[in-house]
Formats: sequence, C-alpha cells, structure tokens
Amino acid sequence: MSITLPPLPDTLNARRVVDHLPTVIESIRRNIANIGDRNPRIGRADNSWDYCDQYDWVSSFWTGELWLSYQITGESIFKNSANLRKRYFANMLLDPFWLDHDLGFQYSLSCVAGHKLTGDEEYKMMAIRAADHLIHRFRKIGGYIVAWNDTHPLGPEITQGKSIIDSLQNTALLFWASKVTGSPVYAEAATRHCRTMAKHIVRDDYSTYHSFNFHPVTQEPIKGETFQGYADDSCWARGQSWAIHGFAQTYLYTGDETFLETAKRLAKYAVEQITPDGVPVWDYSLPEHETQYKDSSAGAITAAGLLLISQCIDDVTEARQYRDWGLFLLQGLMKQCDLTLDPTAHGLLANGASFVKVGLCDNMLPYGDYYYLEALMRANGYTEFFW
Repeated sequence: MSITLPPLPDTLNARRVVDHLPTVIESIRRNIANIGDRNPRIGRADNSWDYCDQYDWVSSFWTGELWLSYQITGESIFKNSANLRKRYFANMLLDPFWLDHDLGFQYSLSCVAGHKLTGDEEYKMMAIRAADHLIHRFRKIGGYIVAWNDTHPLGPEITQGKSIIDSLQNTALLFWASKVTGSPVYAEAATRHCRTMAKHIVRDDYSTYHSFNFHPVTQEPIKGETFQGYADDSCWARGQSWAIHGFAQTYLYTGDETFLETAKRLAKYAVEQITPDGVPVWDYSLPEHETQYKDSSAGAITAAGLLLISQCIDDVTEARQYRDWGLFLLQGLMKQCDLTLDPTAHGLLANGASFVKVGLCDNMLPYGDYYYLEALMRANGYTEFFW
C-alpha cells in the first residue's frame, strides 16, 4: 500500500548530505586512539566519553561503527580496533544472569559483524550463543520477548511480563541465527514477537508506547506505559524510531507486507511531528511548557529507518518520498548536531537525549553516532548491514 508523506518543510541539499560520509569516516579514524579498547557509553560536557562496564546495552555501537568503517574502506585500522573488543563480548557470555533482550544490539554489531566481514568462526559461535540466550526470553503463550531481568528497579512482578519497543531491533540476532544454523525456531520466535508488538505497542494513530505489560504468569495483555518517555500516553521519539527501523527490517527478513506498511505508517506519524529544523524533540507529545530538548539519536535512527524503507519500495515515486525525508533529517543533524569537524570531540553528534527524566538530556550517544553512520551509508546506496 502506498502511503504519502507530507511535503518537506525546507529545501534539501541532497548532494551535500551524501558527500558527508567521508568526513564521518575520518572522524571515526581520528578517535580510535582516543577511545582505545574501551566502549563509549555516554558523552561528557567536554565531548569526551564515559565508558561502559561489562554488561552495558550500548557497548556494541562503537564496535559497529568500526566494522562499518572497515566495510567501507577495507582498512585494517578499523578491523583491528574492532577485534580488540572480542574478549569483552566473550566475557559477557560467561554470566548469563546479567544478559537481557539487548543481546541483539550487543552481538549483531560486534560478533555478527565480525563474522560477516572476516569469516571468523569464533565470532559466529559467540553470536549463536547470544541468540540462544535471547530466544530463552521468548514467552510462547504471550508471544513476546521479555525485555529486562528480575533485578531491574521496577521489580520482577513488572519486568517479567514486560516487553519494550527497543526489542524490534534486537530480533535481528534471531533472524540471523536462523539463517546460519538452518533452524527455523529463532525466526519463528522473532516473527511472533514482532506481530505481538505490532498489535499491542503500536497505537491506532501509529504512535507508540515505550513498553507493554503482560501478566507474568497468565501472559494476558495488561497495558502500555513508558519508562523513558514523557508519559504513558505520550510518544517517546527514540522509541518511535526503533519501531520504524525495526518493522522495516522485519519486512526484509519475512517478506510480510504488513510489517512494511506498519513501518511506513509509523514513519508518517514521526515526520508529521518533527519540527522544521529536522531534529526531533525527545518526545513527540511533549507539552509546550516543558523544555524542548532535542534528541539527535532519535533523528539518526529515524533517518536510517526512512532510508531503509525507501530501499524496500519498488515504486520509484513513493520510495523517493522516504529517501528525501531521510536525507532531510540527516541534513538537520549535520546543521545542528554534527561534531565531525571538531578535533576535540570524541563522537559524531551532540544533543542526544538519553534519559531526560534523570537529567541525561544533552549528550553524545554512541547509538546516535552508529545510526548516523548507517543512515549516511544508506544515503550512498549501501544495503548490506549487520542486522
């Protein structure tokens, strides 16, 4: 089904956006020495990084940037730096009680990437082990993947029946595992989970909840709510972006057109809310009296999702709409948030909103940086990634 997006609110300089990719690669190259063998977690005020402990969900995004840079350039400096992190991800698998649904982020962008680009069998086996841990979080009766562990601050009576919108990216690890092992069970669980999310976490107007609660015993659906968004009935911008990219990606794995249509309608909702500068506010339902913090990470993920959708559409005219909107969001990030020409900055984008409710509202974010690079690659015609 063709879905028409609103007209762009500004003149788009598509060539300038497309041509920005080499500048981003050079910024990543420059920061290899600054970052060393560590994994960025969140930016500091001076645009350096705080770094991850052992089980942080964001630990793979810098590694993903390195592998993408290696994919583009073939230069060993990127491969070698990515390989420095192999032991980190091997050690993470030693204590499964700390693992949660973010295994998809952690191992798709590290071990799946390393296996795809180098053929390393150890990376392959590590990623399959991670997929095995992830599939054990799938609830057959409810048809969803449990997001968090019973040690989460919300408590086991909530978390053991909770799934969150980020999971729509984490399912990529399960689809990959089905392909490399020949076992359909991983993909079947991932597909059922995505259908459950489409039914419960996507609202009738194609805004989204951050999370959805099921009864932890009976698996009956209870309600949608938020953890990081403004309110239970608001629309957290980064959550919407996870869903746009995730459902489009699920369409590529399954060929089910309903997933692509859902991604398109979610994208339409998002671009109708985005301000004319092209950078989303952190929650699309934020009241005017609240501080209008921007979230460059939501902008980068949405841009990557829009460009992914455009690559899924056969109709040239319709595909052009999604591509142009994706380029427009990238242009907004380039104008307002880009740090690549700042020699003191250890990341790519400023103005990320990690968790506004606890004061993390204007930071570099490694996931924003990763999707910025992915989106620029898609703008340049790349279609093969680690998802």
